[in-house]
Amino acid sequence: MKKLILTLAVAFTTLMASAQFTVVTTYNTAAEGEDWKMSSLIDNMGIGYSLNDTWTVGLLAAGEDSLGDASYDLWGRYNMDGNMYLSVQAPTEDMMDNLTVGVGYSLSVWKGLNIEPNYSMGLKEDDNGERDGSFNLGLSYKF
Repeated sequence: MKKLILTLAVAFTTLMASAQFTVVTTYNTAAEGEDWKMSSLIDNMGIGYSLNDTWTVGLLAAGEDSLGDASYDLWGRYNMDGNMYLSVQAPTEDMMDNLTVGVGYSLSVWKGLNIEPNYSMGLKEDDNGERDGSFNLGLSYKF
């Protein structure tokens, strides 16, 4: 049993030593007539773990739920050739009803800092039979 625990500990340490963590956020534009606030940049902040060169999975802060508790979304990214990527984001509750997919471009600014314009839209139609998409501007930093 001790050998099994030691083997798992060594394997986990090796995995974490070669890990690539990414911090991501999306900029929320202020409503017309309102001033810019720092919360516009940090409300949707999250962290991701790069499984390999193409796949990243993570957890993203998604504001507050109806009870005032913090809510989080799961997100994933598939890096295609070049700097293009496909993304998926889903809340931890009612996941399939609120699934969002998108495509984006990661523009390297300085070392691990990237500006990421992207377009995303929900998979499920709203009550009017429409799927509203949105253009977003994000930032990421790879450690």
